[in-house]
Parts: sequence; C-alpha cells; structure tokens
Amino acid sequence: MKCEPTCPRCGRQLREPGLWSSEWECEAHGAVSPLRGVLPPGDEGLEILLARTRVPVWIPWPLPAGWVVTGFSCAGDDRTGAVASVVALSGPAPLGGVGELAIVAEEPGVGLGARLAGADGPDPGPQFDAGPAEGKLRFDGHDVAVWHVAAKEDRAAFAGEALGRWVWFVLSPADAGTFMYELTSLRDLRDLGDGGVELHPPFGALSPFISAQLAPR
Repeated sequence: MKCEPTCPRCGRQLREPGLWSSEWECEAHGAVSPLRGVLPPGDEGLEILLARTRVPVWIPWPLPAGWVVTGFSCAGDDRTGAVASVVALSGPAPLGGVGELAIVAEEPGVGLGARLAGADGPDPGPQFDAGPAEGKLRFDGHDVAVWHVAAKEDRAAFAGEALGRWVWFVLSPADAGTFMYELTSLRDLRDLGDGGVELHPPFGALSPFISAQLAPR
C-alpha cells in the first residue's frame, strides 16, 4: 500500500524534506501535506486510516439502501499525522445508474476537497455560505450546514464546517447531487462502537472515481 507522496491539490510528485526544510514541496503549490494514495475498501484500509488521522473520518449513518464504502485516502506526513481524510462510497443514484460520493474532512488550506470537486481551492472560498444552506446533517446533536460550491460540470459538490474543519461532499455524476437530500446524519468512524452502538460499514469494490481523481499526474 506504500506509494510515492503526491500533492493533494494537483497530483504532482513532491520534493522530499531535506537539510533546509522539513516540508514536502510541490513545484506549483509550495509546501503541502503529502497525499498518501488510495487505500482499498476493507477493515485493513480503514485501520490504516484511523491510525494516521487527526481529522474526522465521516460517513453518512445509517447508510442509504445499497450504498457501500469503496475506499479511503488521506494527506499528511509522519510529523503531522493525516490532516485530511477521504471516505469513498458507491451505490444506486437517485436518478438511475451508479453514484459515487467522496466525503473529505480537512484542515484549512490542504486543498484535497477542492481537487476532488474540480474547484480552484484550496478552500471553499468566502462566498460559499453567503446564502441559505442547501441542507443540514446531524452529528452528535448538532446541525452541520452545507452549501453548494462550484465544481466541474461532471460532478456536484457541497461544503460546510464541522469540528473546526472543512467537510466536503463530492458526487459523481452531477445528477447524483440530488443524493445529498437523502442524507440526514453523519458519524465519525473514529468512534467505532462508542456508546454501545456497533458501527461497521459494508464494503464494496474500489471506487473508480477516487482512483482516477487521486492518481499521480
């Protein structure tokens, strides 16, 4: 599962830390948190992510019928731990066919959510929450408001803030964006089994969406 770290914003290969800098550096974006590639769906991939992450690992819960977890990814180095996490899911799209959903939790400035959305990034931008929220999801007794953000024409993207980090929902194809209105609540996979509630997501085949979008360039 080891791969060469790449830029979370563009997929370029990075210059490793050296004598003069402790940062991983991209020729286009400067110091970045290295993307560690895609982890396969399953208990092993999830355990690797949970051991690395310093940010939430979001999943809609309960999952809508037919939807399964189809991969993971994260960005960060050994010094910081993972400062961005991705959970990929696949299932029946509301308007037919197969839908793909990537949920990103990240520290400000990482830019992984914007990359998956095809937005300029690295963050949603100052205007994304200028109007009424498109929807709200419940987490631990609180509302997580989300707004539609600009994305590539072949996908839909929504963003909000939870636990002091950005949360992105990126859906493909674009008409799968209506699936957002079926989601009512979130759980953090770091809390597996907490409170006596067993939380064990079903796994499917590796997501072609995040495999393609997070491939090195």
